[in-house]
Amino acid sequence: MNEFVYYSPTKVIFGKGAESAAGSEINKLGAKKVLIHYGGGSVVRSGLLDRVQNSLAQSGISYITLSGVKPNPVLSLVRKGISMCREENVDLILAVGGGSVIDSAKAIAVGAANPDTDVWDYFLRKATPVNRLPVAVILTIAASGSEMSNSCVITNEDGMLKRGFSSDANRPVVSFMNPELLKTVPRYHRGCGVTDILMHTLDRYFTSRLGNELTDQFAEGLLRTVIKYGEKYVSDPSDYEAASEIMWAGSVSHNDLTGLGGEGDFATHRLSHELSAMFDKAHGAALSAIWGSWARHVYKNNPARFKRYAQNVWGINNGDDDSLAIQGIEQTELYFKKIGMPVNIVELIGRPLSEDELNTVSLKCTWNNTVMLGSFKKLDRDECLEIYKKANRA
Repeated sequence: MNEFVYYSPTKVIFGKGAESAAGSEINKLGAKKVLIHYGGGSVVRSGLLDRVQNSLAQSGISYITLSGVKPNPVLSLVRKGISMCREENVDLILAVGGGSVIDSAKAIAVGAANPDTDVWDYFLRKATPVNRLPVAVILTIAASGSEMSNSCVITNEDGMLKRGFSSDANRPVVSFMNPELLKTVPRYHRGCGVTDILMHTLDRYFTSRLGNELTDQFAEGLLRTVIKYGEKYVSDPSDYEAASEIMWAGSVSHNDLTGLGGEGDFATHRLSHELSAMFDKAHGAALSAIWGSWARHVYKNNPARFKRYAQNVWGINNGDDDSLAIQGIEQTELYFKKIGMPVNIVELIGRPLSEDELNTVSLKCTWNNTVMLGSFKKLDRDECLEIYKKANRA
């Protein structure tokens, strides 16, 4: 094993009815007034929001609410939440939803607690948060892993810039995970969630910093588990066994456990962020549309790593390193198709991008050609453009 620092302070309450403990657990944290942050739709229709509010009230905790989070959470709603928290003296944010709601809550939490810093400066890497309000989570979508992670991604509508920042200030203090709550997630978004879970581990697994056997086996086991149960969950979210495995895999996939000792790549995430922001597409779908083109572009940097992936995750053993690498990539794309996900840009947005759009998205993802992406293979703006072009064909 290589050296690493591991910090995962989130308390997890997992299982049927987990959300019923929200009031008592938040009361233990000493919170007096909570902002309940959510999207809308099923959280209201299912009665979950009412149950959460009753749980808080029974524990003597007052609350205000802020709804309206979209699949790509936006800065304007974050700013509204920050103002509400300051005006109402909120001392904890409770996110009820999936990754978009959680990320929006995280941004509100650091923005509200650091009044002398504009919250967008954290995403531009101009500032580091000193304080934060605690964030608790009631998870309703298995996907982003944000319920245990240190990451947060927000879209600034001015220029449609999708940016993320990682900080231990972003880690939730407690997350309530009831796999039964996944029943209301639409099929397409279940597929997006399974894809995101796979990608959070794949982006750690394809690393240039090797020699972490236990971490590799954790990652490979998680990938095999998600592949096995992902199809079942997408087909039938009432399958509790499948839903529970996928829900926990989502958390473990992004709490850093599957990347200890390595250096995460995350180029696919950065490439897909700009597509999802520009064309308002689900994050998971943008990931599957890009991954195969990224993999074909970089695999020759270390074919043996892709060979191991093909063998240990997919059970493919016939061929030399290059052949096994390609077979593993192709098998991954076939799996994406099985769960209803696109594997190129044409399938994602319904048409190929124009030359101007390709140039724009490649500049955005490299911050106007000022940063390089990835670690498995460092990618400059020209290489990012080449990957987009490869993905731009049906």
